[in-house]
Amino acid sequence: MENTKQDIELADIFSDQATHFLNNHNLCPEQQKAFNAIIQCRTAVLGGHVDHCDNCGYIRQSYNSCRNRHCPKCQFIKKEVWVDKLMVNLLPVKHFHIVFTIPSCLHKLFYINQACAYSLLFKAAGKALIQCAANPEFVGAQAGAVGILHTWGQTLIYHPHIHMIVPAGGLSEDQMEWVPAGRKFFLPVKALSAVYRGILCRLIEQAVAQKAIKLPDDAGDFNFIKTQCYKKKWVVYCEKPFSCANNLIRYLGNYTHRVAISNQRLLNYQDGKVSFSYKNYKMAGLRKTITLDADEFISRFMHHVLPCGFYKIRYYGFMAICNMKLKLQSCFELIGKVAFLPVFEGLTALEVWRNITGGDPLHCPKCNTGKMIHQLPIATTQFKSD
Repeated sequence: MENTKQDIELADIFSDQATHFLNNHNLCPEQQKAFNAIIQCRTAVLGGHVDHCDNCGYIRQSYNSCRNRHCPKCQFIKKEVWVDKLMVNLLPVKHFHIVFTIPSCLHKLFYINQACAYSLLFKAAGKALIQCAANPEFVGAQAGAVGILHTWGQTLIYHPHIHMIVPAGGLSEDQMEWVPAGRKFFLPVKALSAVYRGILCRLIEQAVAQKAIKLPDDAGDFNFIKTQCYKKKWVVYCEKPFSCANNLIRYLGNYTHRVAISNQRLLNYQDGKVSFSYKNYKMAGLRKTITLDADEFISRFMHHVLPCGFYKIRYYGFMAICNMKLKLQSCFELIGKVAFLPVFEGLTALEVWRNITGGDPLHCPKCNTGKMIHQLPIATTQFKSD
C-alpha cells in the first residue's frame, strides 16, 4: 500500500537512480542494506498480508515495512514509544538543550572510524558535562543527561554532533539534596567547550596510539590534526531551558528517531535533480530550498548510515541505566514528585497507533461500518502489482 499523501519519496529517488548510483559508488554492507530497505519498504518485495471487511467483504492488500532505522517511513511508532518511556524518567524540572560539535578538521577522521569515533564523541561529551557540573563554582552536583547522536546538517552535509537534554540541577555529593542549576544557563559554555575539547583530543590520541583509530592518509600523524583542532573554535551551544513538559515532549520526538531527511522535506525530483527544503539557522531558521544532483543527494544521505549495532542514544549521570533505580528515584523523592508508568508499555504497535491518532486502521474505509480482519501472510508472488 503506497503512501498517497506524499508525491515524492526517498524510495522513489533511490529506486530511479539505483543502477547508476550503485555502479559508481562502493557502499559498505550497512549502507547497501539501508539503500535496499528504503526502496523495498511497503512494497510487494517484502511480502505482506490481505485484510477483508467482515461487513462488506472489501479486500485490502497491505505490504510489510522494512523497519530499517534509516527509513523515513518506519520511525513514527518507535519514536512515540521511546519518548513515552523516557518521559517517566524525566524529572519535573526545567531542562536545558546542549549541543556538542566538532571542527571540520576532524570530519574525515570520524567518517573512516565511525563506530569508534562516535563512541569517543559520546564519552567526551558526557565526561565534560559531568565534570563541569561537579565543579562547586558552577553547579556542584552530579548531573544527568540523555545524549542523541546526529551526523548531518540541514543540507545533509556531514556534521557529527550530540544533542543533550539536561535536567536543570543535580544530586549533591552525599545524594541527600537536589541542587538546582541557574535559571538562565546550566554551565558556562566557554569552560564546557575547553574541557570537552581537551577530553576528546586526549581520547582520540589514545585510540590512535592503540591503533583503534586509523588516521586519514593526508594527516601524517595525530599531532598535525591536534594542532589544527586547537586552532579551531569548538562550539558548544546551550539553549534556554524548557519550562513546559509538552514542549519538551515535542522536542524530544523531533530529535530522537529522526533520519537524515524526511519525505516531507522533498519538494521536487526531475531531470536527475532533487530539491528539498531546509532551515537556514544563520538567517534565524528561515525555510529555504536547495537543489542537488540526485547522485550527490543520495551520496550525502549514505554518509549518515550508522554502523551496525551502534546505539545513537545514551544516558549519563543519575539518568544512566545503572543509576535509574537508586539515584534517579532519589531525585524524584528529593523534589517531592512521583514517577508514573509509561502509557504505551506492553501495547502493540496497532494499539499505540490508536492511542496517538485516535483512529483505527482496521476500520473499513469502504463501508465505514465493518472491521478489517487480518488473514494469513501472502507470498510476494501472489500480490497484485499496483
